[in-house]
Amino acid sequence: MPSQQGSQRSNPSVHSNAIALNLLISLLTSGTSSNPPRPAFLPPSQQLALAATLALHPSLTTRAQSENQLQASALSLKYLRSVLNLVGPINGNLRDAFAFSRVENASRRGARRRTIGDGISTPKDGSESINVELANAGSVWAKAQDFWHAAGWGFNCSVLHKRRWERWYLWLGYMIDVLEKDWVLRAYKYSQDEGNEEDPREGSIIVRYVSENDTTARQERRIIRAIFADGSPKSAAEFPEIWRNETKERKKDADIKKTESKLDIEADKWGDYMNGASSSSDLEDTPPPESPCKTTPATGSMTSIPDVSAPFGGPESIILRLRLLSLLSTVSAFLPHTFVPLSTLYNLYLEHIRPLPLPQFFLFVSPSSMRHFHTAAASSIMQIILRSLITTTAPLPRIDDVTQETLQKCYLPYPANTGGISDNAKVSLCVETLLRLLQRHCGLEWSEGLQDVVEKGIEAREQKAKKANKGKSKGKGDGEEERMWLRGSATRIKGLVELVRGQQEAMEE
Repeated sequence: MPSQQGSQRSNPSVHSNAIALNLLISLLTSGTSSNPPRPAFLPPSQQLALAATLALHPSLTTRAQSENQLQASALSLKYLRSVLNLVGPINGNLRDAFAFSRVENASRRGARRRTIGDGISTPKDGSESINVELANAGSVWAKAQDFWHAAGWGFNCSVLHKRRWERWYLWLGYMIDVLEKDWVLRAYKYSQDEGNEEDPREGSIIVRYVSENDTTARQERRIIRAIFADGSPKSAAEFPEIWRNETKERKKDADIKKTESKLDIEADKWGDYMNGASSSSDLEDTPPPESPCKTTPATGSMTSIPDVSAPFGGPESIILRLRLLSLLSTVSAFLPHTFVPLSTLYNLYLEHIRPLPLPQFFLFVSPSSMRHFHTAAASSIMQIILRSLITTTAPLPRIDDVTQETLQKCYLPYPANTGGISDNAKVSLCVETLLRLLQRHCGLEWSEGLQDVVEKGIEAREQKAKKANKGKSKGKGDGEEERMWLRGSATRIKGLVELVRGQQEAMEE
């Protein structure tokens, strides 16, 4: 397989895009097996930006007209992952490659690409521009308002347009990998250069994304709305499609061309995968998503609940949302002046999580979901939500640090501040998650005092919910599903305390 060192220029002339992209992958990886490793061949940032568009654009995925186009999308993403894993986001200059030109032009901060002629962009690094629409005005970096527009639309697709979500899931997953790795590397560099006056984390891609529009309360709320985008009319209006007719697909009887045009990068001939236009007669609307089946709430079992994640696009969508929420939490913890203070950020989380129906509320506060956050962040988020729900007679702690004494004194014995079954179930779910956080990271010690307050709290929440529901007729809206959530959480809390007791007794024998 051909390979070149980083200082040489490639001159491929191949008969398919698959061969061209495989060549780029080969050039990138050819030096990694040598001892010592040779410099990796890395193209200019505009070509990396183009690859990110090729991995996502509908003309190469849901509206592909040839096998070449389908392969180009998959290989583009494979190439980008190789750059991330072998070169890294900093050495790979992904900060420049993944800049949204609409934001830069609007803010007049010095655009990464200067527009000349018919929407063609000239990279500031002096490399030759790519004279194709998908590298310029048709790219995701030019079409999307900013990263949060792209993320919000992607999450809308997870609910409304499952075929498009297949591509957006891969693209967003990759982008979040980039954001996380870029932050981690810069944080490590900061920890190693204590005498450095400049904080390398300030130059991270995520900091750029949260601050490229003016950091105002309006923008902060928009960022969180993008992460919680649910396909509702309001959400779809705020985060609309990136490309025109993006969700339309090729008709089932439309042929996929198997002929391949020659690709010659040096001659600026990009084969058939740049011909993204499809005839309107070949397109049709995607069918509406099927309504999720009604499910039975969880009881004492720890098994997952089918379909409860459907309103937010499924489990994969939930995980990506949690990863973004966690990353924002980390940015606010270390650079509050750049984004927002933690208290402000967590109150924005509260606004979106607390009103959710119990099944979806559980998805964002469950012990497994909180594992995406640092322990301190998970503890703080759970306590902010819990304080908004728990009775006003509970003596709330002054600090967020959770100890077993804090749990026993301030949270475990108390019901919600209302008699609603749903609110009392949410209090129970939050208490359950805090107990598991404490058990995992600090350890729980069984005592009669712990047993007493656990039983007292379970009884208090059950009785308060009973009083509120007294006199209501059985049937629709009688709260039976909510009550099953309340009792299911109570069963798990009891089971956890019994487990701790059994382990402690076994150690004492």
